[in-house]
Amino acid sequence: MLEFPQMPQKAAKFQRERDVFLEHIRRLGLRRTEQRDLIMETFLRTEAHMTIEDLHDRVRRRDPSIGHTTVYRTLKLLTEAGLAREVRFGDNKTYYEHHFEHEHHDHMICTSCGLVIEFFSPEIEELQDQTAAKFGFVPTHHSLRLWGLCENCSISAKDTPTVPSGAQPRLRVVKTATHGT
Repeated sequence: MLEFPQMPQKAAKFQRERDVFLEHIRRLGLRRTEQRDLIMETFLRTEAHMTIEDLHDRVRRRDPSIGHTTVYRTLKLLTEAGLAREVRFGDNKTYYEHHFEHEHHDHMICTSCGLVIEFFSPEIEELQDQTAAKFGFVPTHHSLRLWGLCENCSISAKDTPTVPSGAQPRLRVVKTATHGT
């Protein structure tokens, strides 16, 4: 099967992810194939948020015979196995990001340039837990997305009118940054 060079820590993590995937397809009675391996490895080695089309483009560089449906089905298997999760940023596309052994985070999305900033806030997490407890609610998961302008776009947009509250922003996601608090 395919091999990619990597550092020892990443190799061990990748092996755990690969084992999770292989066990999942085995439980479903599916075969291990070169195409599934290539799709899985390409996704797991990319930290960016990717659409099915993004992943399809990347794997076709290595194997032009891989079809869109094969990528879709494999990404669905990765999601079912807990290795990937779907995220939506308001641009009518579904993105996938790593999920297995990745810390929880939320997203800020720039409606001007499309920058996606990943962040974690213990204060927000605590407030969510307090609010849930106040209402006797037991949260199982959540997704927080904030839309607005990144630092660079807010500087250049000082005189630009803002979108009315409740309006759906028009945006295109172009890149991801990660920030902790």
